[in-house]
Amino acid sequence: MSRKVLVGMSGGVDSTVTAILLQKEGYEVIGVYMKLHDKEGYHEENFKKVERVAKYLDIDVHFLDLSKEFKNEVYDYFVDTYRSGLTPNPCVICNRTIKFGKMVEFANSLGIDKVATGHYLKCDGEFFYIAEDKSKDQSYFVAQVKKEILPKLIFPLGSWIKDDVKAFASKIKPLKDFATQKESSEICFVENNYTEILERHMNIDNIGEVIDSKGEVVGTHKGYMHYTIGKRRGFRVEGAHDPHFVLAIKPESNQIVVGKRDELEVRNFSIKNINMFEDLKDFKASVKVRYRTRAIECSVKIDNNIGFVELTEPVYGLAFGQIAVFYDKDRVLGSGVIY
Repeated sequence: MSRKVLVGMSGGVDSTVTAILLQKEGYEVIGVYMKLHDKEGYHEENFKKVERVAKYLDIDVHFLDLSKEFKNEVYDYFVDTYRSGLTPNPCVICNRTIKFGKMVEFANSLGIDKVATGHYLKCDGEFFYIAEDKSKDQSYFVAQVKKEILPKLIFPLGSWIKDDVKAFASKIKPLKDFATQKESSEICFVENNYTEILERHMNIDNIGEVIDSKGEVVGTHKGYMHYTIGKRRGFRVEGAHDPHFVLAIKPESNQIVVGKRDELEVRNFSIKNINMFEDLKDFKASVKVRYRTRAIECSVKIDNNIGFVELTEPVYGLAFGQIAVFYDKDRVLGSGVIY
C-alpha cells in the first residue's frame, strides 16, 4: 500500500506541524500550496514559509494556482449570496469544492491516495468527528464535503490541543517562529469587513426603508447589504425605546424588517443542498446553525432532498444561507443550507 500523502501547506503552524507529524509516522509527504486569491504579497510571503518547511523536511512542494476555480466557486458565491440578501459561509463551500475537491483531484493526478490538512477535526473514513480541542474544532466547516472523499482524508491535529501544537513547533529551532506568528483570518480574502469586498462590485450605500413585521415603515437604513439577521445597529427606528434587531432582508425593495428580540425566535426551519454521511430520513440529532453557536437538540425529516428541522428550544437570529450541521454526540451526520 502506498504511504504517500499530499499535505495542504499554508505557511502556518498547523499545516507545518501536520506535515512533520505525518513524516514522523512514516508517510512520504508531498506538500502543496494552493493560491486561492490575488491579495498582493500574500502568497509570495506564505510560499516562502512553505519552502522553508519543505527544505527542513527534505520534501517536494507544489504551487497550485486555483485562483480561477476559487473565484468561480467561492468568491462569486460570497458576493452573489450577499447580493441576494442571504448570509454565505464561504469556508464551507471552499472545503467542499476546493480544499477537498480540487486538492483531492490534484492528489489523484499525482497518483497520491491520501490528503491531509491542518484542520482540527477527526475522520475515520466514514464520518467526521469533533476535535479534541473544542475551542478550535472545525468539523462544522467540512459538513458539506462529499462523502466519497472521506476515506482519503487524514487530520493529525484532531487529537491535539492548539497550545501543544505551538509548543511542539517552538522546539524545532529552524521553524520556531511558526509557533508565534499571527493566526490567519477566518475568511482568507476578507481583511476587515465583508462590505469591503461587496463595494468593489456594486453600490452598497443605498438608503432604504426600515419596516416592522406588519409592513409599516418605521425608519431608514444605509443599504440592505450592510445588514445580516440579528444585527441591532446601523439603522434608525423612529421613536424606538427598546433595541430593535434585523428580522429579514428584502433585497428586491432595499428594505430591512426589524423587531424586538422575541421576534427573532425560531423553532423550526427548512434546509436544502443536503449532504448526509449516513442515509437518514427521519432522525433526532443536535444542530448548530452557525459555527460559533451551541448545538440544539432537534428532529429532522428529509423528503425529496428538502429537510424540515424542529428544534426542542428556540434559536435567535437564524440566517438564511447559513449551514445547519447535524451531530450525534461528537459525530457529524450531515448538513444542509438554511432557507
